Amino acid sequence: MGFRVPGGRRTARRLAVAGAAALLVVSGPWLWTTIAASGHLHEVSDAPAADVVIVLGTEVAADRREPGTRLAGRLRTAAELVHAGKARVVLVSGDGGGASGDEPSVMTSYLTERLGVDRGRVVADPSGLDTYDSCARARDVYGVTRALIVTQSYHLARAVTLCRHLGVDADGVAADCDGCAATLLAEKAVRDYFASGKAAWDAVRDRPPAVVSPPDPAVQDALRG
Repeated sequence: MGFRVPGGRRTARRLAVAGAAALLVVSGPWLWTTIAASGHLHEVSDAPAADVVIVLGTEVAADRREPGTRLAGRLRTAAELVHAGKARVVLVSGDGGGASGDEPSVMTSYLTERLGVDRGRVVADPSGLDTYDSCARARDVYGVTRALIVTQSYHLARAVTLCRHLGVDADGVAADCDGCAATLLAEKAVRDYFASGKAAWDAVRDRPPAVVSPPDPAVQDALRG
């Protein structure tokens, strides 16, 4: 005769419900970014046109003069959009004092010296310290209200959702990542899943960017140039 634990099934059901609720809480922000970006994610071939394309910064190479693999892919994609006539000005937004180097400076050099983008069409924001800050500063400092956002696909929905939440009419364009290992992409996708929680919290509390700057007419001047 087997031994039955009183209330065992009830406990198991409660644990299952609690687990499902916890998963929903953790996944909620990711679902928000995914749903909100739906219909606004593109490849270069089907991307709509916009005056400005924002390239989000990330690590530069070990020599601190060249972009890292992911960043180079973002820049190549932005240059392709410019050369295809789908964008007129590139706003490179990253950390000017990053651990790996000056991201916007490296981005600017690579676009103009290696990818053939006119220097007068590139504007650098050295205080785009994270995705939220890049979107907020594009709006508040550079007066951008409509833009294409370029980053890798694992990051794209979160970037588009944050920019749209902050009042920038944004469409995302997936950057290539030639040379990126599958393990790296999987790692970044997991990281982005959890980063959506911070994105939601930043959006809910409407936090100001880490660096607050006065309006800068550089993007508008470049569009007039």
